[in-house]
Amino acid sequence: MGNSGAKETTSGSSTPQYDVVIIGAGVVGNAIARELSRYALRIAVVEKELDVGMGTSARNSGVLHSGIHYKPGSLRAKLNVEGNSLMEGLCRELKVKIQYIGKLTVAAEDEEMPTLHALKEQGEANGVPGLEILDPEDMEKLQPGVRGLKALFSPTTGIICPYTFTIALAESALLNGVDYFLGEEVREVKRNGQKFTVRTRKGLGLVSKVLVNAAGVLSDKVCRMLGINDYTIYPCRGEYLVLDKRLGHHLSTLVYPAPHKGKAGLGIHLTKTVDGNILVGPSNEYVDGPEDWATTSYIMGKLREEGEKLLPSLTTSDIIRSFSGIRAKQAPPEEGGFRDFVIESRTDVPGFVNLVGIESPGLTSSPAIARMVRDMVSALVPLREKPEFKPELDRMTGYFHELSAEEQADLVAKDRDYGEIVCRCEQITRKEVLEAIENPLGVKSVTALKFRARVMMGRCQGGFCLPKIVRILQEDFGYRPEDFFLYREGSHLFTGRVRS
Repeated sequence: MGNSGAKETTSGSSTPQYDVVIIGAGVVGNAIARELSRYALRIAVVEKELDVGMGTSARNSGVLHSGIHYKPGSLRAKLNVEGNSLMEGLCRELKVKIQYIGKLTVAAEDEEMPTLHALKEQGEANGVPGLEILDPEDMEKLQPGVRGLKALFSPTTGIICPYTFTIALAESALLNGVDYFLGEEVREVKRNGQKFTVRTRKGLGLVSKVLVNAAGVLSDKVCRMLGINDYTIYPCRGEYLVLDKRLGHHLSTLVYPAPHKGKAGLGIHLTKTVDGNILVGPSNEYVDGPEDWATTSYIMGKLREEGEKLLPSLTTSDIIRSFSGIRAKQAPPEEGGFRDFVIESRTDVPGFVNLVGIESPGLTSSPAIARMVRDMVSALVPLREKPEFKPELDRMTGYFHELSAEEQADLVAKDRDYGEIVCRCEQITRKEVLEAIENPLGVKSVTALKFRARVMMGRCQGGFCLPKIVRILQEDFGYRPEDFFLYREGSHLFTGRVRS
């Protein structure tokens, strides 16, 4: 699936030849692909899932961190602040919604006050602008109802839709000539002479001068394929509750508790999303599997309790969904806390650019990580800028229902599919569903439609719109019931028909 652009092959062989192959189509892998697509290179991205951004990149808070939490001089600190500064311009090019709404890190007890001052000093050392410690009166002006002794306000903290952003990066890379191989799980990587050979479970083979490991929670596994045993990823699960949009107006800025040393995350908090929901979470729990995305009744109960403390008007009926994500932690459970990013061009395996342990703030840092990897690649293969590079995507920012009445009328006059609502909860039109089905990457899972058009994301969670979407897929695109996957091969929605 994906782009089927022309590729060089070796004499007498059909194995595609590339300058750069990237393993992993999460936010970091796609940011690297897009950055490298500015240059006259043959680039491929290999991803085991049927779509981009299906792992940690879609399963997080969507927060653009300011850079207050990371040790000065560390890669996490440097790339966080740089990535934050690049995001606004990048989102403008990609037509992705972004909001810098700021964050209050709240000290609820006297013993937490030194943490606020330490965070402020650390943030200023990292180059984070506008940091200020506020008293309760000023906290109340920013976020009515917030409770605490004082709070550190970071104005450059923002929010973004992580899966929309990841998809947009991939579509931009695709537009600029990158080949995508989706549904291709890498099973073997070998270095032969001056090149790498990558083979997948389905038998796909690719040859490349440079190999980039952006496999996230599976990055240590890729390392071991090349005999590198320096790293181990300890999966750490964070669960979330998604609240109905009814409560969205209650949160005008992000509210976090003061962090406690040794914890695997930044604590349970409320996060507003760019689409109007509020997230409660995440929890922190080390798990055995790198894809153990379960949600548990115990943690959901704890999140509900914490949510009610932070948002007293919250009721059980306001919780419309739960989900979880996995942090790619290098720190084992007995150590806790965070280790720095690993981003290296290996001298023992020339041509191998290795990224390990890219957990938070990986989303925020992704544009800066891409530039850092670009510079590493430039030392391995020559980079020549392409004058035909297209930085902007030709699409609408946001959704039809967010346009003015006049703009909506103009679109309906041009295409009457804009005049038919398919998803009542999110007010998504038939035209938007059709565009999601016909996405440039060629992805046809139900989750792909959710991530591109927000169908099935409202209060009814698809109870109203899923039958309509199934009908569109059958009647307009010739799908059979057994063709429907939720998100990966084997995740069947239907096994047949009850009646013909």
